Order: sequence, then C-alpha cells, then structure tokens
Amino acid sequence: MSRTERAAGGRTGRRRGASPTDLEDLRRVAFGAAYRMLGSVTEAEDVAQDAMLRVAPAGTVDVAVVNPAAYTTTVATRIALDVLRSARVRRESYVGEWVPEPLVGDVVAAGSAGREAAAHAELADDLSTAFLVLLETLTPAERAAFLLHDVFGYPHRESAQVIGTTELAARQLASRARRRVAARREAEHASGPPPARDDPHAAELVRRFIAATEEGDVDALVALLADDVALTGDGGGNVPAGFAVSRPVSGNVAVARLLSGFARRGAPARLEPTSVNGGPGMIAYADASVGGGVIGTYALRVENGRITRIDGVINPDKLRHLAPLADLEAVAAEIRAAGRRRRAPRAPGGPPLP
Repeated sequence: MSRTERAAGGRTGRRRGASPTDLEDLRRVAFGAAYRMLGSVTEAEDVAQDAMLRVAPAGTVDVAVVNPAAYTTTVATRIALDVLRSARVRRESYVGEWVPEPLVGDVVAAGSAGREAAAHAELADDLSTAFLVLLETLTPAERAAFLLHDVFGYPHRESAQVIGTTELAARQLASRARRRVAARREAEHASGPPPARDDPHAAELVRRFIAATEEGDVDALVALLADDVALTGDGGGNVPAGFAVSRPVSGNVAVARLLSGFARRGAPARLEPTSVNGGPGMIAYADASVGGGVIGTYALRVENGRITRIDGVINPDKLRHLAPLADLEAVAAEIRAAGRRRRAPRAPGGPPLP
C-alpha cells in the first residue's frame, strides 16, 4: 500500500472484508468522485469499475484499510485525473457548447457511502449541471484540488499526494479554483443571491413550463422565464440540422420563441418532468409513431419563481446510459413532413389538395 493509500485508508486498525452491499456503496463512492471530475456518466462508470478492481481485487477490501470510502475516493480521483488530462485536447475541440452527461432520477445513488439524509441536498448541489459547467473551466489539477479539499474534505497534504504535487501547490491550486468558481457564480447571480437548493414551487413551475412549451404558447413561456434566462444546447455536432442551438440563447422572449417551435414545427415528441442532476428538469421522448426513445434532457434552474437557466443535452453520445434512444433522423423526417403538410394548399374546409 502506497503512502497515499495509507493517508486515505490508514493502517491503524483492521476491518473485515466488505460485504456485497458495502462494495456497492463503495462503487457509488467511486462513481460520484469520478463523475464530479469528468462530467461524464460513461467515463465515470469505467473509472468506478477500474477503481473497484483496485480497491477490492478479490471481492473484499484490504483489512488494513480503515476508511474504505476515503480510500475509494482517492483511487477513483487519481484514475479520473489521468482520464481528464488525456481527454483535455478532445474537450477543447468539442463541437458547440459542453454540458455534462445528465444524471436522471435520484442522484443520491451517485454520492458518498454513509452520507446522512441532511447532506443529500448538498450532494445534489455538488452534482448540479451548473456546478459541473463551472468546474469545466478549471484545469484538471485545479479541478482535482478543489473537489478533494472543498467537496470531499481532504487536507491539502492528502490532496497533493493524489494529484502528484506539493502541499503548497495543492493549496494554491484549490485557492485559484475557488476564486474562479466564486467569480463565475457572482457574475451569474449579480442581481441577487444564489437560488435555494429546494424550491417548493419548482415542480409546479416545470409542469406549467412543459404545458406552455407543448402548446407553443409564447406569452405563457415568457411569464415563466426570467428576463435574462439563458438556454444552452449540447448536440456535440452529432444531431440533424435544426436540433441543437449553435450558441446560447438569452432573454425570455428569444428563448420563449425558440421553445414554442417545439409545437409549431409538429415535433413528434413529448416532455416529461424528471430530476436532472438533483434539480428540476425534464426529458424529451420521441412518439411511438417514429419509434420512441429518448431525444434529450433539460436541466432547469429556478430562482424566485422563474426559470433562469436551461441546459439541454441531445448529443446521443451523452445519452446512451438512458437508452433506448430516439432515431433523430426519423424525428427530423417527420418534422419536415409536417412542414410540407402545413404548407400544402387546402380545399375549402377540406384536407390538403393532392
């Protein structure tokens, strides 16, 4: 066991081999650490699998490890850091806006083992889409130092051992990352304080938002959106033309008009409310007429009773963990067909003329 492993797991005690339930808890710990580092479900799953092979190669944790959760976090973070460093060039050349792969449903399952119920809201905040987008602006080393110290509570000395640097450098990395994250958050909330983690009216707001979107009601959408709302779409260059916005759209009128096209264009799809990365959101499904499947997910941020941010993911490569996926070409073909039907001349009081 290395010096870092001793720091994370300790040798001053003995522990029985982990039970299957304990190992599943540790796998969630590994996934949670890796997902925060990478913003990718598929990569985090790969890291978690690799980490568990190292943490419990024979199906049990080394009896010399006193704190298996800390040890697992250390191992997963180190592996994820290597993945992030190797993927940096690929991320810098990413087509369009980058949004993390969505976690749909109960994100507590992706958190640390043994977290108390009172910490679940904090956990969800650590996994929020907006938070992960902020982390993407950091270098891999800054991201690791910040997460290890500010999120996982590691002393800088132990963070340094994971990152492969000195304690002073780890402290400086975390401080620089903290300032950058704080500056971005202050800029985003210049008009007021950050939103509460649990808005009691969010579920009703999402329901009304879905209804207005599916009805193409621009006025109703404007009333639900903050004046400076921003919508970002991540298609990764992997979707048919017209499916993803090429750059963020800002302003309640502009966003409302864009969203109203969902109904106006006759998209064969429906929206359903769900939790996305621990916060309010929705998921778009294609209708059965075009084969069904997931089209995309949308994370919503709610402040003061209005939606202030929408982050959509429709890049199929980022949604494979939510399979089955929709056939976007079939959806696009039906939208085009619906457009031709709308434009076709009609006999008075009758169907389109042949």
